[in-house]
Amino acid sequence: MEIVDLSREIFHRTQVHPSHPPVVMTVWNDHSEKKHAGDTVFSSKAMSIAFSDHAGTHVDAPVHFDPRPEALSIDQVPLEKFYTSGFCIDLSHIALKTSATLEEVQEAVAKSGETIRPGDTVLIWFATNERLLGKPGYQHDFPGLSLPAIHWLADQGIGMFGVEAISPAPEGEPNFQAHMACAERGITHMECLANLDKLIGRGRFRFIGFPLKIRGGTASPIRAVAVFE
Repeated sequence: MEIVDLSREIFHRTQVHPSHPPVVMTVWNDHSEKKHAGDTVFSSKAMSIAFSDHAGTHVDAPVHFDPRPEALSIDQVPLEKFYTSGFCIDLSHIALKTSATLEEVQEAVAKSGETIRPGDTVLIWFATNERLLGKPGYQHDFPGLSLPAIHWLADQGIGMFGVEAISPAPEGEPNFQAHMACAERGITHMECLANLDKLIGRGRFRFIGFPLKIRGGTASPIRAVAVFE
């Protein structure tokens, strides 16, 4: 068995979407503080972390982009949605700030050698991290999916898709429309994934990316992995 880690680190001031609060990490206590109980001396270390439910590698809950009262929060989404079969497609050639067309997505799926099955997780390598991570442009210049491409993926029966960027489609109106399409089609997506290049050309894998059980959460950080057996 091989496990490929698809998650970014969470650290102080991790790059996040500009509409979300920053990640703030500090040391709460450390081994310089000694605790005494009887004849035993003990020390421990702990961190304090404050962050958005959209921090780091995360999955959006329907309630994030769907204003209807019945939209599910992250603690209400069935865990089966996060333990699926999946594969990754290569759209690393798509120019920054542009949307991959329906035809480009269909061609990438065909080149993968896979056929989308009901409930699949489809991951999309745009080479966003390679081109932008750690730079100011990471928050603004990313590529993504066009609206027809998202609807086509939904037509094939996917459960969710995932990208490396902070949004599934380029900044502005395309991003708003992409989120609204997910609400309309009953799918969701993951953002800020990592190491998708390590999946290209390798076929199917078991995707695992369980969210935290955040009451009423609009999203959750996940430890996303691809398992090859």
